[in-house]
Amino acid sequence: MATLFEVLLMIISLLLMLLVLLHKGKGGGLSDMFGGGISSSFGGSSAAERNLDRITVGLGLVWAALIIGLNLLLKST
Repeated sequence: MATLFEVLLMIISLLLMLLVLLHKGKGGGLSDMFGGGISSSFGGSSAAERNLDRITVGLGLVWAALIIGLNLLLKST
């Protein structure tokens, strides 16, 4: 069980690094390549950027839960 948690933690960590790099920074970002640079005329963030934010937050929560779960699992053995 601990091995499964460790493998999932590594995969999600790599995905989080990729997603953070895709976010638009101060001068644009890699998300521009996938349609993130097209924003509305009202100055709001684009749909691609909002979805990227949601996915990143969701994976961050799963990542934190895996760390807590792995810690509890290893303390009990």
